[in-house]
Amino acid sequence: MDTTFLQALLGEDILSATPLRGGDIANAFKVLAPSNAYFVKTASFPNALEMFEAEAVGLQRIRDTKTIQVPQVQQVSFSNPTAYLVMDYVAPKTPEQKDMVQLGKALAMLHSSTSEKAFGFPTDNYIGRLPQSNTKHHNWTDFYLYERILPQLKMAVDAHLFPAEAIPGTGKMELVCSGLFGTITPSLLHGDLWGGNYLISLDGTPYLIDPAVYYGHSEMDLAMTRLFGGFSSSFYNTYYDIVPPHPHQSDLIALYQLYYLLVHLNLFGTSYLPGVQRTLTKYFG
Repeated sequence: MDTTFLQALLGEDILSATPLRGGDIANAFKVLAPSNAYFVKTASFPNALEMFEAEAVGLQRIRDTKTIQVPQVQQVSFSNPTAYLVMDYVAPKTPEQKDMVQLGKALAMLHSSTSEKAFGFPTDNYIGRLPQSNTKHHNWTDFYLYERILPQLKMAVDAHLFPAEAIPGTGKMELVCSGLFGTITPSLLHGDLWGGNYLISLDGTPYLIDPAVYYGHSEMDLAMTRLFGGFSSSFYNTYYDIVPPHPHQSDLIALYQLYYLLVHLNLFGTSYLPGVQRTLTKYFG
């Protein structure tokens, strides 16, 4: 990280810059300045600036709902070859049960706040480093298949991670999905809600970080929370008291996790292939 550039960007001295753990995609630092503490992400791959700009847009869209907190973005900038995303630093604590209750309530409020009539988002964005298409559809089945599952399958085929002949027919996929989904109301989603993408501040306030936002089925976020864990029963009980579970919830968990398994296949390799194949065979085989 170029502290001279960062000082000019912030207009104040940098007292310290401490690397933080946990970033798979970008480098992360806690930066102390006289007036504030900042969380700074840096990356130098080709589309890093676009990725950070999309992240800032997503954070602002969540903030605009006034349902759940996100870090305040201060700057998105570029100093060749490095992109910078600068946010206020939020000091985290280990979540307690009461904190998970508040997280469940706030997420349910986020999902309940929208009056959007279509699925998608005004702009495309990223999930991890992968492009995420948000072309709008008025039918959830169409959006989920043509903007989520099929692009990831094509990406996996192009990378020789998945055999093209194993992609199910779209007619079968449409039939199965529409039968299970039913009528879905668009909700603003975090989009990548695993256990590393929320935090609880020292005063117990829940925050969302690293979003991949779009308007979709609320159960998408819940399916991702269940893929790797990190969310307590009190979180789910509180959430579903406000947003009742879908009648086909168990099937939807598997189908929605398929998207995230495909993302991980494309990001991290073939260890995720068996999970993808099991779900495709079970529902579309």
